[in-house]
Amino acid sequence: MTLSSLVDDVVLAGPRRAPTGDTTLAVTVVQADAAERAAYHRLRRDVFVHEQGLFTGSDRDDVDDDPRTVVLVAVAADGEVLGGVRIHPADPAARRDLGWWRGSRLAVASDARMLLGVGAALVRAACAEAEQRGALRFDATVQAQNERLFRRLGWVPRRRTILHGHPHVVVDWPIARVQRLVDATKAALGDLLAGLAPGVPAGFVGDDGAPVPGSDLVAACDAILPSMVERDPEWAGWCAALVNLNDLSAMGATPVGMLDAVGARDASFARRVLRGLAEASRAWGVPVLGGHTQLGVPAALSVTALGRTDRPVPGGGAAPGQALRVTADLGGGWRPRYTGSQWDSSSHRTGAELRALAGVVPALAPTAAKDVSMSGLVGTTGMLAEASGCRAVLDVDAVPAPDGAAYGDWLTCFPGFAMVTTETTVARADLPGFVTSRTCGELVAGHGVGLRWPDGVVTEAVTSTVTGMGAAS
Repeated sequence: MTLSSLVDDVVLAGPRRAPTGDTTLAVTVVQADAAERAAYHRLRRDVFVHEQGLFTGSDRDDVDDDPRTVVLVAVAADGEVLGGVRIHPADPAARRDLGWWRGSRLAVASDARMLLGVGAALVRAACAEAEQRGALRFDATVQAQNERLFRRLGWVPRRRTILHGHPHVVVDWPIARVQRLVDATKAALGDLLAGLAPGVPAGFVGDDGAPVPGSDLVAACDAILPSMVERDPEWAGWCAALVNLNDLSAMGATPVGMLDAVGARDASFARRVLRGLAEASRAWGVPVLGGHTQLGVPAALSVTALGRTDRPVPGGGAAPGQALRVTADLGGGWRPRYTGSQWDSSSHRTGAELRALAGVVPALAPTAAKDVSMSGLVGTTGMLAEASGCRAVLDVDAVPAPDGAAYGDWLTCFPGFAMVTTETTVARADLPGFVTSRTCGELVAGHGVGLRWPDGVVTEAVTSTVTGMGAAS
């Protein structure tokens, strides 16, 4: 089955009628139960087969048999189904859901077409449902006479086509999940840090770590969200080491020690935080050299890590024409209570395996490298591109991802261990056997991050710079 054969028609069914009498009615859009789904299929048959003649005999297809397909129906106060729509992965034959969803078979009953807003309510609900299910792309193919409605609801026309002998328009719903994430986590940095920029070593503005001038030392510093420290102190201590050691790894540095700063309401709570940090220290074989502990204060935790390399890898050393690579540990699973936001690839690894990860970037010998952080894989790729003065295009279906994670979540979560690197020639590195490494895009002239889908369409994930700090040099 080709992608072109999957294009479905979204129809606001029937001719326009002048409204008579009361054109308002209490309508609720819900996910269909078995009876409502059956009513929706009968409505579709009445509209698409009998009334419009778009299909012969039946309008059912493989999408109806896909267990992932969601049917939404507009229900009147008396329970009558006045209309419905389905949303589903764009390619039901694909090995996995890439976060590309489609709306189709939107129909409104003939005796409800005079009512205001039934079709629009179904379209809005479909958009919300797709985003709730982690879609990063949502599109539909609509009859040309309905283009105005979809434009009014915020959809963007992409191309025109003929389907079932009638003119149609392919429209896209702009999903801003990645943009919202980078705006919330990184967009303010340029203005905030402008006064500190003169002290950053040339070529390393916005980097994961900072080379210490006059030495082979690299320093990295990260703080853990206070809410996370409060509700999961041992895990916070572990993660404080994890994120800092990942930052050193992105620079190609060998870790030599850590310093911690802990705030806690009492000694008992501080002990729990430090227990997690101590476990991480032993696992990675990196000592805690010292730090500071303050009791009687709200929960807080930050760690500084020190490493050594005489050839630190910059985050902004790439250029247009170079390939993007993602190298990640796909083992593990979602951390309990952090499903969709934190992937735990580290707590089940042996110390030897964790220490081996420090060799990934040196083995790849990239032109640039970034550790995937709070802005997610796409946002981090945008940071690398921004620091390199160019634009990134990621091939969605080539990005390494675990089977247990939805693509939309994986591309926006903290993944445990994942590095975005760039290269001029394909790396032939000897990497740990438990990591997956794949080229999955390239850098081009421009700015922002585009997601390239299997049909060749590129959607905008990040429309401009991520941090506003600009190119590193």
